[in-house]
Amino acid sequence: MFGLVVRFDLKDVAAAQEFDVLVAETGKLIESSEPGTLLYTVNTVADAPLSRIFYEVYADREAFEAHEATEHVKHFLGEREQYIADLRVEFVTPVGGKNLP
Repeated sequence: MFGLVVRFDLKDVAAAQEFDVLVAETGKLIESSEPGTLLYTVNTVADAPLSRIFYEVYADREAFEAHEATEHVKHFLGEREQYIADLRVEFVTPVGGKNLP
């Protein structure tokens, strides 16, 4: 298993709306064409309407690298910059709990 959590803080309401459209378009392609992507979900943050948190779990590091190499993810990575004010990436390093197989 390989995972990460990403928090995006968006510039303003208009940027958040456009970012959400980009995320929805990209998410459809991830779901339909990436068998090694086990979980890819995006959440809004209750107290921070301009923030989004991504939870991503991959079968292994190779599946993550395959995800990053797809054209739809490259497009997302290029387009997202115009909408975000800040981002933080945390790679998941399990130290306990229940892990996916």
